Amino acid sequence: MKGRSVDSNPKHRFLKEELSQEVLWAVDEFDSKENINTKVIEVFPKTIINEVKSSDLPFIYSLNPYQGCEHGCAYCYARPTHEYWGYGAGIDFESVILVKKNAPALLEAELRKPLKVVSPIVFSGNTDCYQPLERKLQITRQLLQVCKEFRFPVSIITKNALVLRDLDILKEMAEQNLVSVTISITSVDEDLRKVLEPRTSTYSNRFKALQVLSKHNIPCGIMVAPIIPGLNDKDIPEVMKQASENGAKWMGYTIVRLNDSVEPVFIQWLEKHFPNKKERVLELIRSCHNGQLHDTRAYSRFAGDGKVAESIHQLIKILRKKYFTDKSEFLHNCNLYTGKKVGDWMQGSLF
Repeated sequence: MKGRSVDSNPKHRFLKEELSQEVLWAVDEFDSKENINTKVIEVFPKTIINEVKSSDLPFIYSLNPYQGCEHGCAYCYARPTHEYWGYGAGIDFESVILVKKNAPALLEAELRKPLKVVSPIVFSGNTDCYQPLERKLQITRQLLQVCKEFRFPVSIITKNALVLRDLDILKEMAEQNLVSVTISITSVDEDLRKVLEPRTSTYSNRFKALQVLSKHNIPCGIMVAPIIPGLNDKDIPEVMKQASENGAKWMGYTIVRLNDSVEPVFIQWLEKHFPNKKERVLELIRSCHNGQLHDTRAYSRFAGDGKVAESIHQLIKILRKKYFTDKSEFLHNCNLYTGKKVGDWMQGSLF
């Protein structure tokens, strides 16, 4: 189907009964089997800042204004989270998006407490905060405005050049070292992107976004994530080269893993788009994760191990020396946040 990675849902982990594919098409939510429109559902969370408990993640706060993601990346690790809402991890994840319009108000209320530990909030710890719906809803823009007013540090991760729309806010925050932007770039092959990440920005636009961010002194870097052995690993050198030339100051990476319902979704995707490569790609993924397609081992799950993973590690080590030797990670300013907005201080000084 046009603009979608998959055309069905894998078996739901939690539901005993499910609608059949035929019943789904009878519901008047979609145009046809060839073109599934996005269904938007507003939800009303009571909190918006998530405290991250994983010991092998380099951040302690995340924030997600959307559940589900129209980008439709076939490998997305967030797909299983849609099942907690009663939806499928396949086509539902891409076409039924839960939006949190009250997120900016919640964020302001939580930042007024204030937070005891000041550490950057990662926008898009789960799904992309700049997915297509953001163009219309502008929830992420409002959230950035709140963080700017409270002078709270933010780290953005996205696949969408739409981040440039908010250049005005980003420039102001960057002047106080309050923001960084990481662009996820998995390849330079547009034909691959169109089926692997069907509703994301083109790779050329992502490199262009790096260039514009860098030009305006907004710290930016890239994530080559995930690396899929046998599919996009050949593009690692060119991705790092172009990223460096366009102003990226750092790079990170992960090797793909297929946890829970991501596995059947990705396998279906391989069967559809790369049937001749399917078994080889799956074999290479298993070789990186102790013979399994999934991996939950702390400190190993993202980088993997084994000969294939080690060859990727060594390649990136060499490329980092070549393209990122004179560059380093960005350190956010965590000393300006007090639990009050800038306007509150100004008002207090007048009376």
